[in-house]
Amino acid sequence: MARKSTPTFTEDERAAMREHATEVRSSASRRGSKADKAAEDAQALLEKIAEMADEDRAMAERVHAIITENAPELAPKLWYGMPAYYKGTKSVCFFQPAQKFKTRYSTLGFNDDAALDDGNVWPVAYALKTLTAADEARIAALIKQAIG
Repeated sequence: MARKSTPTFTEDERAAMREHATEVRSSASRRGSKADKAAEDAQALLEKIAEMADEDRAMAERVHAIITENAPELAPKLWYGMPAYYKGTKSVCFFQPAQKFKTRYSTLGFNDDAALDDGNVWPVAYALKTLTAADEARIAALIKQAIG
């Protein structure tokens, strides 16, 4: 009896992987100085934010501002088609718009290079519905902690 196979990845996940492959190829093929490449990466990130639906765009713009104000040493760059912020070659954090995987909230996520360790268990992703001043202060503190 033949077994039915189920897809390992959703179409949205496969699209994100294709976006990442395109980002890697584009980055590898670019000529110019490090500063030129960084400016192109930052521009690509801003263009991706501009393409987002209204609620995601407003949230992404605010998160971008908080990160760039509190951690100017992080380099903005796309990661799987999402805004991300790098320390060297490592993605420290990213913004996942709700629209990306059709979820009910956006996500601010941190990768394993973020210095958020707190005992044996700590959060690495935060759901974002709206941002109050207190939420923005919390995000700023998380970003500062993440970069060490």
